[in-house]
Amino acid sequence: MSHPFYENGPNDMGIGWQIMYSLGRVMAGFALAALVGIPVGFMMGMSKNIQRAWEPLIQILRPVSPLAWLPIGLLLFQAANPSAIFVIFITSIWPMIVNTAAGVKAIPQDYMNVAAVLRLGRFDITRKILLPATLPHVITGMRLSLNIAWMVIVAAEMLTGGIGIGFWLWDEWNNLNIPHIIVAIVLIGIVGIILESVMNLIQRRFDYRNK
Repeated sequence: MSHPFYENGPNDMGIGWQIMYSLGRVMAGFALAALVGIPVGFMMGMSKNIQRAWEPLIQILRPVSPLAWLPIGLLLFQAANPSAIFVIFITSIWPMIVNTAAGVKAIPQDYMNVAAVLRLGRFDITRKILLPATLPHVITGMRLSLNIAWMVIVAAEMLTGGIGIGFWLWDEWNNLNIPHIIVAIVLIGIVGIILESVMNLIQRRFDYRNK
């Protein structure tokens, strides 16, 4: 803890670097999940046919254990880092899809009637009605997804190895260094609290219901 960012080669780095590498993987997988999940959620909320097509797939894949995806990631990418990002992506995408779709379906029909009367185009409807009305649901889905992503990366790194807080924790277990394990657990919890607090601030900032 006194030198969290020391670096003596790729296999000997401080715990600060371990956390930063893990956060980098989390943010990469989380961003990919947002790029895919939010548009899919909008399409599901706006089209019953798309919802019928996607809902069985979501119901089947959403309960799958995160670590069950790791062999698929290793098979596809043949490397630990993209495999971990893939696991983050595939496990954190579902809350974004489900919450975004729920937000679109919760939009009052009066809003859409007004848009029809004003003859708004698709772009204006999306920008002036859909996005503001669904934003609280979207951010809620993102907050849940980020929590899942941070929990999953620790387990994924234990199996993939390399640099990261999960691998570091497992390596300390192999060395029977229990104090370091306790420190890692506390830091994982602290980082999780920080991520949750940041998303709560964003949610309060953009939630029109709090204004």
